[in-house]
Amino acid sequence: MMTARTERKPAVYVLEDGRIFRGQAYGAIGETFGEAVFNTGMTGYQETLTDPSYHRQVVTMTAPQIGNTGWNDEDDESKQIWVAGYVVRDPARLPSNWRSRRSLDDELVEQGVVGISGIDTRALTRHLRESGAMRCGIFSGPALADDATLLERVRQAPQMAGADLCGEVATDETYVVPAIGTKRFTVAALDLGIKGMTPHRMAERGIEVHVLPADATAEDVYAVAPDGVFFSNGPGDPATAEGQVAVLREVLGRKTPFFGICFGNQLLGRALGFGTYKLKYGHRGINQPVQDRTTGKVEVTAHNHGFAVDAPLEGETQTPYGRVTVSHVCLNDNVVEGLQLLDQPAFSVQYHPEAAAGPHDAAYLFDRFFELMEGQRA
Repeated sequence: MMTARTERKPAVYVLEDGRIFRGQAYGAIGETFGEAVFNTGMTGYQETLTDPSYHRQVVTMTAPQIGNTGWNDEDDESKQIWVAGYVVRDPARLPSNWRSRRSLDDELVEQGVVGISGIDTRALTRHLRESGAMRCGIFSGPALADDATLLERVRQAPQMAGADLCGEVATDETYVVPAIGTKRFTVAALDLGIKGMTPHRMAERGIEVHVLPADATAEDVYAVAPDGVFFSNGPGDPATAEGQVAVLREVLGRKTPFFGICFGNQLLGRALGFGTYKLKYGHRGINQPVQDRTTGKVEVTAHNHGFAVDAPLEGETQTPYGRVTVSHVCLNDNVVEGLQLLDQPAFSVQYHPEAAAGPHDAAYLFDRFFELMEGQRA
């Protein structure tokens, strides 16, 4: 039976620049630290919470009320909640949805996720937009102390820049997601923080997906005799992923069809010789406008990234693997949202076309990957 909490303990949210918000505990009681970010989605909070890309991030939801649809047993994108902490303004008192099995609050408690409610999330979001993402902490119960002590503890927490995190969220052992219906192709997918819906989208198209650990070698990748190689989304700083970049360069050297999403896009950029950099406050939400320059179409897309590729927006760039162009761009701030090689079958996007919580404007990219493998086989 789902119940609503009627009494909440005091909680404090502390940013490393000294800004403090006071509210009530939401989820588990205790303390947590991470990077302060915000998500602009009005729905899909279950998929957000279980997205491994949010590892070590304290996520603020900009929608004023969260938890209305409770928590179900179908929509998890991975085996657990990955966010370091959760910030909402007005938690739903009682969930109401035919698939709900328990409240969001109860699930946060069950998985030990410390959160805070009752704060002005609009003010917090505006502050992060102006000052940028930064370290933060949430404290409740016995973890509460004087403000100066809490601030010092936040400032001792690790930075996101330079963080090597994909190995902490990836699978330890290879597993296979079978094709749905007739098998057409085999794909080796490097798990850098993969979401469950991603191999499912490929399986729907007759692709058997072998999901490999983040530290898989080129030999491991080609041991499954892949028709294509995929690099997933994931957390952390792409500048730390030298091993994965080396594997990707081997893939490009063999001209195996390649598709990368989010972290995979950043690693393709680095493999081609581009740099990556940290965005001021990142893109997180399910309402981000991106233009596909190959068609001119503007898509509403789902995002979750704090780093981006530093590549020329116009023209073609010559690389050791042929010419490359920026195929997609964010219309809010002109951030690179996709790369496409012109002389071999490889491309990537910065956003999340599998978009379990929606929208589905970019689902065609899985068809594009299928067509690359089909063309290579022909």
